Amino acid sequence: MAGYCLEDDHRLLVYEFMSRGSLDNHLFRRASYFQPLSWSLRIKVALGAAKGLAFLHSDEARVIYRDFKTSNILLDSSYNAKLSDFGLAKDGPANDRSHVSTRVMGTFGYAAPEYMATGHLTAKSDVYSFGVVMLEMLSGKRAVDQNRPSGEHNLVEWAKPYLTSKRKVLQIFDSRIEGQYSVSEALKAVNIAIQCISNEPKYRPTMKEVVKALEHLVESDSMERSSHSRNQHHRNLNGRSSPNAHKHPKSPIAVKVGKAAPFSPLPSPSPIRT
Repeated sequence: MAGYCLEDDHRLLVYEFMSRGSLDNHLFRRASYFQPLSWSLRIKVALGAAKGLAFLHSDEARVIYRDFKTSNILLDSSYNAKLSDFGLAKDGPANDRSHVSTRVMGTFGYAAPEYMATGHLTAKSDVYSFGVVMLEMLSGKRAVDQNRPSGEHNLVEWAKPYLTSKRKVLQIFDSRIEGQYSVSEALKAVNIAIQCISNEPKYRPTMKEVVKALEHLVESDSMERSSHSRNQHHRNLNGRSSPNAHKHPKSPIAVKVGKAAPFSPLPSPSPIRT
């Protein structure tokens, strides 16, 4: 935030200009102006947004955002993410209290189930919302969309069978980024989302842990791209370049996804396992 204006009934917040607009636009609008985000940019944006939430949850701020969603994540010209619209933000619990009791507000599809049921708000409520946004970035589907077929309206509910299946988990990915990621990177990203949307708040990681996991994923993506670039250059020098050389196979492989599933009790809480 750059500043504010408070004069009589006129109350304005002044933000820096974010030339790329919202994450929502880039994921879901099909206008030519908004190009689909690449895999690398999606992970970069996820990391930037996670850092924002981690700061709000820190001892320095102690704020629960309460309305984390794609339309509230703004992007600058370099796709650096910043959070906007703090109208529903609440001070976190104080004096050793475990939660803040408040009237249920926010956006349907992003709000944590325990908050919807009880009105008890904690930092883990934001973590759940982050997991939903992570699923949106991976799948290219909105958290709630009544235009989808019956049984697919709610993204989390639709994704459950895929997230708990070793053979199906990669089927949730946005076809527009197919071939831009390795299987291991994809599964690491899915694992972050799975743990964030756990039905049990105690099994969700902290945002600080999410940031660390995403930093490892960004580092892994950078190393993969560097390795691919060197290999491609070597193939070109030897006259064996291939137009499909950059693509990673999406064949089923054995991975430990089920253990991190949020739909049954986990063996232990955080930290994130990647």
